[in-house]
Amino acid sequence: MKFYRTIDIYITKKFLGTFFYAIALILSIAIVFDMSENLDEFLSKEISWGTIISEYYLNFIPYFANLFSPLFTFIAVIYFTSKMAYNTEIIAILSSGVSYARLMRPYLVSALVLAAFSFVLGNYIIPPANETLNQFRQFYIDNDRQTVSTEINIHRQIEPGVFIYMRRFNSNNVGDRFTLERFDDHQLVEKLTADNIRWDEESGKWILNNWWKRTLYDNYEEIEKGYRLDTTLNMTPEDYKIVKNQMENYTTPELKKEIRLMKMRGVNTVEWELERHKRVAGPFSAFILTIIGAGLASRKIKGGLGFHLGLGLLLSFSYILFMQISTVFAISGNASPLVAVWIPNLGYSIIAFFVFRWAAR
Repeated sequence: MKFYRTIDIYITKKFLGTFFYAIALILSIAIVFDMSENLDEFLSKEISWGTIISEYYLNFIPYFANLFSPLFTFIAVIYFTSKMAYNTEIIAILSSGVSYARLMRPYLVSALVLAAFSFVLGNYIIPPANETLNQFRQFYIDNDRQTVSTEINIHRQIEPGVFIYMRRFNSNNVGDRFTLERFDDHQLVEKLTADNIRWDEESGKWILNNWWKRTLYDNYEEIEKGYRLDTTLNMTPEDYKIVKNQMENYTTPELKKEIRLMKMRGVNTVEWELERHKRVAGPFSAFILTIIGAGLASRKIKGGLGFHLGLGLLLSFSYILFMQISTVFAISGNASPLVAVWIPNLGYSIIAFFVFRWAAR
């Protein structure tokens, strides 16, 4: 008995064909709108069309293709399944002795293809594309806007047993009210304070002004003072500059490594962990939305294709809204990033189960 028959290939072609056609259509519209919005900037900066296409739009397309993937997976399933139902193709397939569960095989295989497509895009292709895209926007489009902010009230562990504090670190690479504390076996052995600390580009060192150092030994302590001290520390100015959505520029292996380093330094990693888990939860949603879409559209009901599409859009937008609400709980500190990202998938998995049972009857 063949695992994949002619009817399976037929449904797969319908599914993937409708999906990629819909994605191509929405991307074309998005490119037209984006080009009309930025055309003045392109012309005023005299950017060549080769640069615009290679550095901007070729990196623009993967991001938006992956962004719209869950929505158009659902719409594609609803659209072509509803047409098959109203052409009595679904009835003919089921009447031939094929069970509803067997009918779902090409749907799930197609969902696997789309999930793999989304996973590879989101984890390995889009991050470097985002970096190039953001550099292009910052250099040519957003060069007159503030794209980087700096931290205040900084507490960090820059290496095991070494902690630093700064009241503020500004865009001129100067930190105010600097303190460094060094511990050995949980005992304070050195404390260094300074009015400010400044990064020197030429030497690649940190310069402390009006510093005071206290070194503790077993039976005594040593105090030193000075006006200027050049030193090396396990940190750079980039560690204290916040770039909006910076985590989107890291491939998943790089993202995991950066999260480990940030935790070691005592930095809040919630948004970074949300991004990491979204890259798995997003592709997995293709299976859930496919089961729900196929179940809703496989029966003839009053309202026809329009009702199916309307219901599909309502459910898909409610899924996106649910995802946004759950991530807010994680950012506010009331839920772990893993739970926040996967709750929508778990909730809609339950809906998918009942829709499957209903459609199978």
